[in-house]
Amino acid sequence: MPDQRNLILAVILSVVILLGYELFFAKKPPLPEPEPMRQSQGTAPAAPAASPGSGPIAAVKKALGSAPMPRNATPSVAGAVTAPGATNNPVGAVGSRANIIGASPRVKITTPRLTGSIDLKGARLDDLLLRDYRATIDPQSPPIVLLTPQGMIDAYYAQFGWVSTAGVEVPGAETVWTANRTTLTPNDPVTLTWTNEQGLEFSQTISIDHDFMFTVQQKISNPTTTSATVHPYGYVSRRSTPPTTGYVVLHEGLIGVIDGTLREISYSDIKDDGKAENITTGGWLGFTDKYWLAALAPDQKKQVSVRFTHHLDNTVDKYQADYLEDAMTISPGNVGISTTRLFAGAKEVALLDGYADALGIARFDLAIDFGWFYFLTKPIFYALIYIHEVVANFGFAIMLLTVAIKLCFYPLANKSYVAMSKMRKLQPEIVKLRERFGEDKVKLNTETMALYKRSSVNPAAGCLPVIIQIPVFFALYKVLFVTIEMRHAPFFGWIQDLSVPDPTSMFNLFGLLPFDPPNFMMIGVWPLLMGFTMWLQMQLNPQPTDPIQAKLFTYMPIVFTFMLAQFPAGLVIYWAWNNILSITQQWIIMKRMGVA
Repeated sequence: MPDQRNLILAVILSVVILLGYELFFAKKPPLPEPEPMRQSQGTAPAAPAASPGSGPIAAVKKALGSAPMPRNATPSVAGAVTAPGATNNPVGAVGSRANIIGASPRVKITTPRLTGSIDLKGARLDDLLLRDYRATIDPQSPPIVLLTPQGMIDAYYAQFGWVSTAGVEVPGAETVWTANRTTLTPNDPVTLTWTNEQGLEFSQTISIDHDFMFTVQQKISNPTTTSATVHPYGYVSRRSTPPTTGYVVLHEGLIGVIDGTLREISYSDIKDDGKAENITTGGWLGFTDKYWLAALAPDQKKQVSVRFTHHLDNTVDKYQADYLEDAMTISPGNVGISTTRLFAGAKEVALLDGYADALGIARFDLAIDFGWFYFLTKPIFYALIYIHEVVANFGFAIMLLTVAIKLCFYPLANKSYVAMSKMRKLQPEIVKLRERFGEDKVKLNTETMALYKRSSVNPAAGCLPVIIQIPVFFALYKVLFVTIEMRHAPFFGWIQDLSVPDPTSMFNLFGLLPFDPPNFMMIGVWPLLMGFTMWLQMQLNPQPTDPIQAKLFTYMPIVFTFMLAQFPAGLVIYWAWNNILSITQQWIIMKRMGVA
């Protein structure tokens, strides 16, 4: 009886976990769009007069946090599509993206993977498109837009500068910088310069590699006769709450590694709390979407103050991730330099790992939400990448990886299938016991468990193949769901994107009928194959003696078919293929043992 209870609990646990992911982590409604507001003019952080009893750091933080942020919007320009996490809604925008960009002098950005511009008014990096990522699987579809300029309802940009608490005039949002060249490329960094009325010479040298990492060197030259004290800063600003995928299993919002610890703050949490402040040496912070990231990495050897903040600009939410360095005093004739980095691009695993190693950015790969099974998810990802390099198809890579996983678990699975085969051989004896004891459930269970004990059979052993798959299932689910390498990865035929559900449905005869079924009716070919193989596998297993258990097993393939139909196609392919391999293994064992 304890073994029978274990069997029931094991099966129910498996179903509850899998169903729970669908029921509790299912897509939630998108956040409502913010109401439009009157255009506000942005200003750079300015140094307020310190109140009695407040120190310079507090004054600087107040200046940095109270700076009004201009309204932001995402682009609606032809040939570009806003990255997920933003919106193309132009309501309240002052003008089109092209008009806003053309209204101020700019330095172009041209790299193998990026295109865009830097606004010389304010020295903002606010116009960035990803060359090699498209809106759809069509290679001619618009490129993804990551950063957008002020003047649009969902502006998303980065800015660097200095805050002064000692009366030093620093450049601000209206400052027009002078550039030494018209285009920023990986081989040609651009230097922006500006001199204040006191004679201090400010410069920002911006460079970019061949991928998505900007390096910003802020420099102050002091040819005057008095010292100047400033605090270098950098921030990423995002106006209005972006729509998210809505899955609890995927973090989208403010993120960073602060003093060695990963911090993930949702938009709703920061709206409730207002701000989160920390001191860190090393690390990074910014905003993450499902596939894209804009993050600051200050000097990894300096201690800096970092913050995540939210406030309302009229009725529109505004979020900011910023860092503030300690005071820097530049004596006459000397130079003060501060260097930081900005990542703005796609969250490619190998690329983030490379930056973490080469630049010493602590735990930079955690920008990708690998989840609780990190120790499994990342190795599975790299195994898939390795196999993909050989077979050039992620669908076949998933199938080959499944074979490898089956080989790893072969001894345990083999032992389980042997136990199930023994139980199936005992079915005639169990039928006789059922006929003999009839409605006496207690006696029937007692005699059944005694029969199992005499035959050295563990009835719970048959659940092990399912249970041991669960961590691997979730790890592979994470790989398919969160890694950009799986985005738009084709298999063959109608499966042209393994990261989304099978697009076919039996309810419109797989596209033959002019009818678009709702999501819960999108039961495609692969989910049906998965359900059928699951049913077939259960037919090879010994049938439960308890009617409740029997009904549970009967309905499981149907429930799983509908549930997994909403999961990425790659995951369903894995499950169906794994079932086929399990059926083959189990059938061979049963035949070897002489089980009908």
